[in-house]
Amino acid sequence: MTRFAQRLGLRLPFIQAPMAGTSTPALAAAVCNAGALGSLAVGAVDANAARAMIDDLRARTRHAFNINVFSHQKAKVDPVREQAWLARLEPFFHALGSECPAHLREIYRSISDDDEMVEVLAQTRPAVVSFHFGLPPGSVIARLKACGITLLATATCLREAIAAERAGIDAVVAQGYEAGGHRGVFDPAAPDSQLGVAALTRLLVRTLSIPVIAAGAIMDGAGIAAMLALGADAAQLGTAFIGCPESAADAHYRAALLGLGATATEMTSIISGRPARALPNRFTALKKDLLKDLAPPDYPIAYDAAKALAAAARAKGEGGFGAQWAGQGAPLARTLPAAELVRLLEEELRAARAHLA
Repeated sequence: MTRFAQRLGLRLPFIQAPMAGTSTPALAAAVCNAGALGSLAVGAVDANAARAMIDDLRARTRHAFNINVFSHQKAKVDPVREQAWLARLEPFFHALGSECPAHLREIYRSISDDDEMVEVLAQTRPAVVSFHFGLPPGSVIARLKACGITLLATATCLREAIAAERAGIDAVVAQGYEAGGHRGVFDPAAPDSQLGVAALTRLLVRTLSIPVIAAGAIMDGAGIAAMLALGADAAQLGTAFIGCPESAADAHYRAALLGLGATATEMTSIISGRPARALPNRFTALKKDLLKDLAPPDYPIAYDAAKALAAAARAKGEGGFGAQWAGQGAPLARTLPAAELVRLLEEELRAARAHLA
C-alpha cells in the first residue's frame, strides 16, 4: 500500500477527480464506499452551498473524501475587452432567440479571497482539501493543516510542484497535458511546458519528497498500474467517471462523450478564459473566429458568457454549446455505476500488476 493510501485509510490507490459540473455527493460517496477516494468540487458555489454539499456527502459515507476548491488569481476586469467579447458572441445569442448579456461578472471566488469558504472547510474538516490553479496564501494552508486536513495541489510542471512542497502541501497532483478540464497552471500568462503525465510524474517522483498523484487520460486499471510503476502514490481519474449515472453530466454531454468526437479532444480558452481540454462541439468550433484578433476576458469572467450561451442553447434543445470537459482517454469511457466501475478498476489493476510482476 502506498504512503498516500495509508495516510487516508484507503483500500485502493486511486482518486475520482473533482471535475466541477459533473462531481456530486452521490458520485463521491459511491467511490469512497467502494474503497477509493471520492472527490467533490465546490469551487463553483458559495460557502453556504459548499457546506450543504459537504454535509450531504458526509451523510452518505463514513470514509475519507476530498473537497476541491479553486485558487486562481483574481481576474483583471477589462470592460472594453469584455464588451468586445460580448459583441462577438451576440449573433449566436440572437440565432438562439435569446438576448446577449449586457455585462459580465466574476462568477467564481478564489479560496485565496474567500474567508467564508475557508471557515466552512475548517469547520467541516474533510479528510482532504485540494487546490486547483495555484496555491492559496500561507495563512490558509496553515489554518487547514491545523485542522488535520491533508492538502493536495495540482501541478503541471516541476516549478509548480516544488512551490507546492515548499508551501507545506502534503501531496501533488501531476496533471499531464492529456487531462480533461482546466489546466491547473498557476500563471496562465506563463509558457506551458505541456508535459505528458508519464514524463511529469516521473520527474516529480524523482525530485519531490512528498507523494505524487498522476492525472491525465488514465481510464482503466492498466493505466493506474502504469502510473504506480512510475513511482506515483496514486492515480486520479476524472473522465472515467463522467459516464456514471451518479455524475451530473447531462444527456448532451454523455452523448458527446460516447460519440466520435471523443477521439479528438481539444484545448481551448474560449469557454472560460483559461485553457481547458474539452470534447469538440459547436462552441469549441468557433475558436478560430472568436480568437482571431481578440483574447477572451480573464477567467472566470469569460465563463459567465459561456454559461449564458449554453443555457440559451439548452432552452432550444441544443447541447453543443456546453462545457463538455474530457481528457484524451475519452474513447475508453464506460457507462457503469460508480461502485461497479471502482470494482472493475480494482480487478484490472490487480491483473495489470500481476502481468508487470
